[in-house]
Amino acid sequence: MIKNKWARGIEPRYFHWVIDQKLAVSERPGGYARNHRPVRRQEEIIWLREEGFTRVVSLLTSPHNLHAYEQLGLAASHIPYPPAADSREVLPELFSSLDTWIANGEKVLVHMEELSDQVMGIMGAYLLHAGFPGSHAQVIGFVERVVGRPMGPAGRLVVQAAIDDGQV
Repeated sequence: MIKNKWARGIEPRYFHWVIDQKLAVSERPGGYARNHRPVRRQEEIIWLREEGFTRVVSLLTSPHNLHAYEQLGLAASHIPYPPAADSREVLPELFSSLDTWIANGEKVLVHMEELSDQVMGIMGAYLLHAGFPGSHAQVIGFVERVVGRPMGPAGRLVVQAAIDDGQV
Protein backbone atom coordinates (compact mmCIF):
# COMPACT_ATOMS: atom_id res chain seq x y z
CA MET A 1 0.00 0.00 0.00
CA ILE A 2 1.38 3.39 -0.97
CA LYS A 3 1.18 6.08 1.67
CA ASN A 4 -0.12 9.44 0.60
CA LYS A 5 1.84 12.58 1.41
CA TRP A 6 -0.27 13.35 4.50
CA ALA A 7 0.45 9.94 6.02
CA ARG A 8 4.18 10.76 5.79
CA GLY A 9 3.79 14.03 7.71
CA ILE A 10 5.69 17.24 6.99
CA GLU A 11 9.32 18.16 7.52
CA PRO A 12 9.91 20.43 10.54
CA ARG A 13 10.73 24.04 9.73
CA TYR A 14 14.41 24.88 9.43
CA PHE A 15 15.34 21.19 9.45
CA HIS A 16 19.04 20.55 8.75
CA TRP A 17 21.37 17.58 9.06
CA VAL A 18 24.44 18.28 11.22
CA ILE A 19 25.79 14.74 10.86
CA ASP A 20 24.13 13.08 7.88
CA GLN A 21 21.47 10.54 8.87
CA LYS A 22 22.53 10.70 12.54
CA LEU A 23 22.05 14.18 14.04
CA ALA A 24 19.75 16.97 12.90
CA VAL A 25 18.37 20.28 14.18
CA SER A 26 15.17 22.22 13.61
CA GLU A 27 12.87 24.65 15.32
CA ARG A 28 10.46 23.15 17.83
CA PRO A 29 8.09 20.77 16.01
CA GLY A 30 4.80 22.58 15.64
CA GLY A 31 6.40 26.01 15.63
CA TYR A 32 7.62 28.33 18.30
CA ALA A 33 5.76 30.39 20.92
CA ARG A 34 2.58 32.00 19.59
CA ASN A 35 3.02 30.32 16.21
CA HIS A 36 2.83 26.83 17.73
CA ARG A 37 0.09 24.67 16.23
CA PRO A 38 -0.71 21.22 17.66
CA VAL A 39 -1.84 19.89 14.25
CA ARG A 40 1.43 20.97 12.65
CA ARG A 41 3.33 19.48 15.61
CA GLN A 42 1.64 16.13 15.01
CA GLU A 43 2.39 16.22 11.27
CA GLU A 44 6.04 17.06 11.93
CA ILE A 45 6.42 14.32 14.54
CA ILE A 46 4.90 11.83 12.09
CA TRP A 47 7.46 12.94 9.49
CA LEU A 48 10.30 12.44 11.99
CA ARG A 49 9.03 8.97 12.85
CA GLU A 50 8.57 8.04 9.18
CA GLU A 51 12.11 9.25 8.42
CA GLY A 52 13.48 6.85 11.04
CA PHE A 53 14.23 9.22 13.88
CA THR A 54 14.38 7.40 17.19
CA ARG A 55 14.83 10.32 19.60
CA VAL A 56 13.97 13.99 19.94
CA VAL A 57 16.08 16.06 22.34
CA SER A 58 14.43 19.21 23.63
CA LEU A 59 16.71 21.93 24.96
CA LEU A 60 13.71 24.05 26.00
CA THR A 61 13.56 25.16 29.61
CA SER A 62 10.00 23.81 29.80
CA PRO A 63 8.83 20.24 29.08
CA HIS A 64 6.62 21.35 26.15
CA ASN A 65 5.97 18.68 23.48
CA LEU A 66 7.59 15.78 25.39
CA HIS A 67 4.26 13.99 25.82
CA ALA A 68 3.43 14.46 22.13
CA TYR A 69 6.66 12.79 20.99
CA GLU A 70 6.09 9.78 23.20
CA GLN A 71 2.41 9.49 22.22
CA LEU A 72 3.49 9.21 18.58
CA GLY A 73 6.21 6.65 19.25
CA LEU A 74 9.37 8.74 19.54
CA ALA A 75 11.62 8.69 22.58
CA ALA A 76 12.06 12.16 24.03
CA SER A 77 14.82 13.54 26.20
CA HIS A 78 14.73 16.87 27.99
CA ILE A 79 18.07 18.57 28.64
CA PRO A 80 17.17 22.19 29.45
CA TYR A 81 19.51 24.85 28.11
CA PRO A 82 18.23 28.20 29.42
CA PRO A 83 19.04 31.34 27.39
CA ALA A 84 21.70 32.45 29.89
CA ALA A 85 22.96 28.94 30.62
CA ASP A 86 26.52 28.24 31.64
CA SER A 87 27.67 25.76 29.01
CA ARG A 88 29.85 24.02 31.63
CA GLU A 89 26.66 22.93 33.39
CA VAL A 90 24.72 21.67 30.36
CA LEU A 91 27.06 20.59 27.56
CA PRO A 92 28.76 17.67 29.34
CA GLU A 93 25.42 15.90 29.88
CA LEU A 94 24.20 16.73 26.38
CA PHE A 95 27.45 15.65 24.68
CA SER A 96 27.66 12.42 26.68
CA SER A 97 24.06 11.58 25.82
CA LEU A 98 24.52 12.40 22.12
CA ASP A 99 27.68 10.26 22.03
CA THR A 100 25.77 7.31 23.50
CA TRP A 101 22.68 7.67 21.31
CA ILE A 102 24.66 8.08 18.10
CA ALA A 103 27.01 5.18 18.98
CA ASN A 104 23.90 3.03 19.56
CA GLY A 105 22.67 3.84 16.04
CA GLU A 106 19.95 6.28 17.05
CA LYS A 107 18.85 9.02 14.69
CA VAL A 108 18.50 12.18 16.80
CA LEU A 109 16.80 15.57 16.32
CA VAL A 110 17.83 18.40 18.67
CA HIS A 111 15.68 21.51 19.01
CA MET A 112 15.00 24.65 20.98
CA GLU A 113 12.08 26.99 20.47
CA GLU A 114 13.62 28.23 17.22
CA LEU A 115 16.78 27.41 15.31
CA SER A 116 18.84 30.08 17.04
CA ASP A 117 22.49 31.06 17.12
CA GLN A 118 22.66 29.23 20.44
CA VAL A 119 21.58 25.94 18.83
CA MET A 120 24.10 26.53 16.04
CA GLY A 121 26.84 27.10 18.63
CA ILE A 122 25.87 23.99 20.58
CA MET A 123 26.08 21.92 17.40
CA GLY A 124 29.43 23.48 16.48
CA ALA A 125 30.79 22.67 19.94
CA TYR A 126 29.44 19.13 19.66
CA LEU A 127 31.14 18.61 16.31
CA LEU A 128 34.47 19.68 17.83
CA HIS A 129 33.81 17.36 20.78
CA ALA A 130 33.04 14.50 18.38
CA GLY A 131 36.34 14.99 16.52
CA PHE A 132 35.26 17.06 13.52
CA PRO A 133 38.52 17.85 11.72
CA GLY A 134 39.65 21.44 11.60
CA SER A 135 39.69 24.54 13.72
CA HIS A 136 36.80 26.08 15.58
CA ALA A 137 36.53 28.66 12.77
CA GLN A 138 36.15 25.86 10.23
CA VAL A 139 33.46 24.19 12.34
CA ILE A 140 31.58 27.48 12.66
CA GLY A 141 31.80 27.87 8.87
CA PHE A 142 30.52 24.33 8.40
CA VAL A 143 27.51 24.91 10.69
CA GLU A 144 26.79 28.19 8.90
CA ARG A 145 26.75 26.39 5.54
CA VAL A 146 24.53 23.61 6.90
CA VAL A 147 21.99 26.04 8.36
CA GLY A 148 22.32 28.57 5.55
CA ARG A 149 23.00 31.66 7.63
CA PRO A 150 25.77 33.26 9.67
CA MET A 151 26.24 32.27 13.30
CA GLY A 152 25.87 35.28 15.57
CA PRO A 153 27.79 36.15 18.73
CA ALA A 154 25.64 33.96 21.02
CA GLY A 155 26.56 30.84 19.05
CA ARG A 156 30.22 31.77 18.72
CA LEU A 157 30.39 32.27 22.48
CA VAL A 158 29.05 28.75 23.07
CA VAL A 159 31.75 27.29 20.81
CA GLN A 160 34.51 29.35 22.43
CA ALA A 161 33.29 28.57 25.97
CA ALA A 162 33.31 24.85 25.19
CA ILE A 163 36.88 25.13 23.91
CA ASP A 164 38.01 27.22 26.89
CA ASP A 165 36.42 24.80 29.35
CA GLY A 166 38.03 21.77 27.73
CA GLN A 167 34.68 20.26 26.71
CA VAL A 168 35.89 19.71 23.16
